[in-house]
Amino acid sequence: MGALIPIDIPPGVVRNGTQFQVGTKGRWYDANLVRWIAGILAPVGGWTRRDTGVVPGMCRDLFAWRDNSVNRWLVVGSNEGMYVAKTGSDTLHDITPAGFTAGRVNAIRGFGYGYGAYGASSYGTARADAGGRLVGAAGWSFDNWGQYLIACAPHDGRIVEWQLDTATVATVVANAPTDCKGAFVTPERHLVAIAVNGDPRRVSWSDREDNTVWTPATTNLAGSYDLQTNGEIQVAVRVRGQTLILTTQDVFSMQFVGSPYVYGFERVSGTGGTSSPRSAVGLQGRAVWMANDGFYIFDGLVTKMACDVEDYVLSDINADQFSKVIGGHNREFSEVWWFYPSAASVEPDRYVVWNYRENHWSIGRLARTAFASPGVLELPLMASTDGYLYDHETGWTDDGAALGADRYVESGAVDAGDGDRVLRATRLIPDEKTQGQTQVVFKTRFTPNGPETEHGPYALTDYTDVRFSGRQVAVRIEAVADDNWRVGIMRLDAQKAGKR
Repeated sequence: MGALIPIDIPPGVVRNGTQFQVGTKGRWYDANLVRWIAGILAPVGGWTRRDTGVVPGMCRDLFAWRDNSVNRWLVVGSNEGMYVAKTGSDTLHDITPAGFTAGRVNAIRGFGYGYGAYGASSYGTARADAGGRLVGAAGWSFDNWGQYLIACAPHDGRIVEWQLDTATVATVVANAPTDCKGAFVTPERHLVAIAVNGDPRRVSWSDREDNTVWTPATTNLAGSYDLQTNGEIQVAVRVRGQTLILTTQDVFSMQFVGSPYVYGFERVSGTGGTSSPRSAVGLQGRAVWMANDGFYIFDGLVTKMACDVEDYVLSDINADQFSKVIGGHNREFSEVWWFYPSAASVEPDRYVVWNYRENHWSIGRLARTAFASPGVLELPLMASTDGYLYDHETGWTDDGAALGADRYVESGAVDAGDGDRVLRATRLIPDEKTQGQTQVVFKTRFTPNGPETEHGPYALTDYTDVRFSGRQVAVRIEAVADDNWRVGIMRLDAQKAGKR
């Protein structure tokens, strides 16, 4: 009998480096649909399709709010329009404003056929070089003005309001600026428009408590401000005591200062710019977001986050479709999720997760195009590329279809031998709360670039006989059952011996 060697791998995935480099650190290298709860491996919950039917177009934005009667409402924004449902009725009503024109499904570069307004130049005439500027996929920004919905689609540019009557469509807010990228409501009850009148740097706001007064005067608190930036405003996110405005280059703080200026603006970071208006997530008085060069957090200062999977994510992302990156807060598990399109996809098909309570990262594959964080809604709600909406963290299946071994985690390759000595394992002692619902596969090599041999799968039920040897060993744990299993620290009965 050899020594009992614990397979004690810390929670979280490390993907900045090769599998062997990660293995020498004793860390997980790959994962899908799993998480760690207090250091214990567990499955990510399943999802169930809502009975709302297919959303017209490609859903990009979801927003939930309560009216004055405490009814919960959900608005769905796609490139073709916007649709609302009173949660519980599961019926989508089309409230797209009159005159709305469907927007682009995919982002495009700022030159070539299809860029710019139709008829803007003579047919057959050469255009000036547009510098390859990216124009994002069509989406929406949503907020609530009291119990009413405020919305703006950047490609449409109008700020509209909907007043809870499903028999009517949203209407343009009187006197509001046009050609805007988005709109939001401040705690002081000003309606704010960003990238106003086609100016990518301008912020404008209405009078307090009156979203129809936008012309500044001594009798009101309306106003505007041009940010001193080379970037283009993308999104605003509320944090404690202020609002962060993210551009493609930098970050600004917007704070209420009272008369005569009403709002003050300060450039708080020259980095951290993002090309996605949906990547920022408000988080308990802070904000986190996925930028073009990594992940950032604001907690009084803007800081680039140390991310164990940053290289993996940024080296396999479709940069032209970065505007489709979406973020969401899964507060029950202290997680922030981002979905992004991989290099081989035009729609988000992969995810990266930061557990802010335990400060570790994970990755996986799942196609989602919009995310509504729980709060008004009880569960995270997401839209899929199939056009349906799904409640997440409910059950353990894919809307009734088994996930099984799609849930897995795999370690880096650990160099277990010295010189001509190798590790020989004879028995596995599991540590699983719900035995028989997961299995383990061991992968061995005798040289870093040599052939890999798989051993198993071995059921994690009781003491299990295993027979394998190798100088490098990686372990892969897979789900067998769609259930709430747990896996702790397994142990191998093994010894080091000669190769022969």
